Amino acid sequence: MGRKIIDIPLGSQHISLLEPIKFRFACENEKIVDVSSDVGFVHRGIEKACTTKFAYDAVPYVVARICGLCAITHSLAYTTAAESLLEGVVTRRAKYLRMLLVELDRIHSHMLCLSHTAENAGFEAMFMRIMGDRESVMDIQERITGNRVQFDYVSIGGVNRDITTDIEKEIRKTLAFIREKTHGYLEEFTTNWSLSLKFKGVGVLTLDEAYRYNAIGPLARAAGLATDVRSETDYLPYNEIGYEMRVGEGGDIYSRNIVRLFEILNSITMCENILGGLPEGEIQTKMKGKPTGEALVRLEAPRGELMYYIRGEGKAMLSRVRIKTPTFASIPAFIEVFKGSEYADAPAILASFDPCMSCTAK
Repeated sequence: MGRKIIDIPLGSQHISLLEPIKFRFACENEKIVDVSSDVGFVHRGIEKACTTKFAYDAVPYVVARICGLCAITHSLAYTTAAESLLEGVVTRRAKYLRMLLVELDRIHSHMLCLSHTAENAGFEAMFMRIMGDRESVMDIQERITGNRVQFDYVSIGGVNRDITTDIEKEIRKTLAFIREKTHGYLEEFTTNWSLSLKFKGVGVLTLDEAYRYNAIGPLARAAGLATDVRSETDYLPYNEIGYEMRVGEGGDIYSRNIVRLFEILNSITMCENILGGLPEGEIQTKMKGKPTGEALVRLEAPRGELMYYIRGEGKAMLSRVRIKTPTFASIPAFIEVFKGSEYADAPAILASFDPCMSCTAK
């Protein structure tokens, strides 16, 4: 009697995947034996618009609309690339303020992922708790930038707003609150069977597979692959503010949860160090000329390496903008993790990936 293979789709409309991507699982009984994916549901034409509709100095605000969660990293990656083609140097104060927003963004993004992980494990109350605590981070982002989601904070030459003493006090108070809450999450994620312990050995990406499929971000670090753009580039002075790379070893759902929890704690420490050592000076430098030449910039977004390539020919409008997002680059690794897993574990595995299809469908 031959094998009976059943094809089961997951997405783009599914309780655990309301995103413009579809996975198709070939299942033998309850085990996933093969996987295919389709990411071609949405194309917004943002790259084309950045070379035909908007001048180069307006592009930071356009690319910030690629994704609500990663808005600050998109605008920063582009402005860093553009600044490398223009005359002028960004002040240290502006760089520190940029790092502050990037790490606050990492905190609330990781909290969102952990809340969805809890929800897919059946812990609706834990989902609501983490999402409720996450609001305090969103509030201080709004106090700094004026917006809760689309910040429009980074501009070519620096940032658009400085912080006051009152805002600094509010940030410190919120960071202390989130640190206390994160230690509580860490205890629950490391001791509760139904929430996290039962996912040890589930959805494993081995170190060899992480290398082979070019995994990035927390997905790679949880597998033991020490890769983080923050330790590899000098666009931002992360070596001055207490950055530490957290590397796991299990490569499973549990390890991905723990890596993100420790990254939240490290981001809190970095934000406090930024505030404690914030340099004096201006927040904006006047940049001269128009972009001429080409530039490539890599930054560490919450989900991994974000890459921007731009080319200018001395005109107000760029001739090329190309964006490689973390989730798109991670899909080959996603597919490999699903293989050999139980179909019932697919929602939990998917949540642990923390996919951002808004970035991918640019």
